[in-house]
Amino acid sequence: MTTFAHDYTEQILHRGRVFMDPVDFVPNWTDKPRKQKFYPDADRLPLGTAPYPADASVDAGLHGEETHRLGHDLDTLGALLQDSYGLSGRRLGIQANTDLGGLPWYVDANWSRGTASGGGLYPVAIYLVAGPSSDLVPGIYHYSPSHHALQRLLVGDVSGDVRAALGGRCDDTDTFLVLGIKYWQNAFKYNSFSFHAVTMDVGTVLGTWRLWSRARGAAVEPHLWFDEPALAHLLGVEPTLEGIHAVVPLGGPGAVTTAAPTGARVAVRDHEKSRVSFGFEAVETMQAETQAGCLDVPTPASLDAARPTFPAPDDGSLVALPPPRPMPADVRAALRERRSSFGRFQGDPMPAEDLGALLAAGQAGAVASEATPTSEGSRGITTLYAFVNHVDGVAPGAYRYHPAEHALEPVVAGPQGRFLQDNYFLSNYNMEQAGAVIVPTVRTHAVLDAVGSRGYRLVNATIGAVSQATYTAAAALDTGCGVALGFDNISFIELLGLEESGEKPLLVMAVGRERGAEGDFGSSLVPAHVEAGA
Repeated sequence: MTTFAHDYTEQILHRGRVFMDPVDFVPNWTDKPRKQKFYPDADRLPLGTAPYPADASVDAGLHGEETHRLGHDLDTLGALLQDSYGLSGRRLGIQANTDLGGLPWYVDANWSRGTASGGGLYPVAIYLVAGPSSDLVPGIYHYSPSHHALQRLLVGDVSGDVRAALGGRCDDTDTFLVLGIKYWQNAFKYNSFSFHAVTMDVGTVLGTWRLWSRARGAAVEPHLWFDEPALAHLLGVEPTLEGIHAVVPLGGPGAVTTAAPTGARVAVRDHEKSRVSFGFEAVETMQAETQAGCLDVPTPASLDAARPTFPAPDDGSLVALPPPRPMPADVRAALRERRSSFGRFQGDPMPAEDLGALLAAGQAGAVASEATPTSEGSRGITTLYAFVNHVDGVAPGAYRYHPAEHALEPVVAGPQGRFLQDNYFLSNYNMEQAGAVIVPTVRTHAVLDAVGSRGYRLVNATIGAVSQATYTAAAALDTGCGVALGFDNISFIELLGLEESGEKPLLVMAVGRERGAEGDFGSSLVPAHVEAGA
């Protein structure tokens, strides 16, 4: 059955050729919203930044074992939130992005964070529902990135309300992180396109949390299907204006209560800075349609028909990649260094082992969810393609990556720099100067057919997590990386011959060597390594 989510997918893919409504929209930059929700009447509880284990490497974050659920003590929560969504420093460097002229001014300061965000808007709202076994007074808290503090919104044990919304799937804990999206924080700039962008932002946060936790041996297992209207009521938000996108159960010591649902509701409201705010039909329709299927919880087998099935060719055409270069840097240090290249690529060849490491990182970085396969060797829903410009030992061309063989399958021979640049919408990158451009694809329509319209959130969360893993790995390798959504998706489908498979290219990730001595200014708010007791 064709749904609006199917239609919206096609609108997104064709937007480079057919403008999305409203075609004459211009952002009102003088009345833009804040980059976070603001609760002026809420008490604030400052958080610390605990030491991060030096052996919690990026390699472990991508490929390590998960032996226990992430804890909910304040040291762990403070470190996790600071390293993922808290402000970590201010940057000012010579680069090719269009906002360069405003960066020296304080009001336009570019505050860096460990997690990437579409347009640097950071629209994800992070809530903590704390139960009796946590270190906090039971209740609901909102994380304020600018203060690195928790704002208390409600006092009382409402963990039973969250467990009820999850349908009894997390009765072994009483503390949860909840991710919401207040759409106006992104829609003021990106209008109808914003639902596509913000659902990837959810994935970048979950991807960071998974990397950060797995490197410490802990698991982050987000739930994307739950009683969304019930949680919207609990958090005191209007469901048409703010979607609740993920619930992450937290473990830790202490007895779990069996509190029943209370029906409570947060009474305090956030203060909107914009004098005028409004919605967009496409965003409101996608929110309503994806919320409607919130109780149709998939299983690991639900997506079997939507997973890519590309056997590696046995005709000798595969290009074997060398083993990935090790990434021993700890995850915190890599997140502190993560940034977008914005036109700094220099066109020199990058090592093939670095390209292999980035491809393996992207493949390993996908979001876990209710539909994640549990059997060894089962494929996720993504396929990675690499447009090689300048890579040692690999001829220019477009390739499909086979993770099991750690090898590239040639798809289109010859230099692709002109194609990449002609089909990129902005002027902040010279795509030909990148060592390679990695393009993740998903069979989006097949996912929607398999699990319903809410699968759109899963698709984009997965792609966001892939981009976050790639960004973090690039920082660990001291390699440039830039992720963009502004390209002609249809041209990529045509060039790669993806019409029959139904794969949809959803973003481009340029990687490679950067120019040095660019005159960067950087001021860190939090050091990469925090000593015990500091």
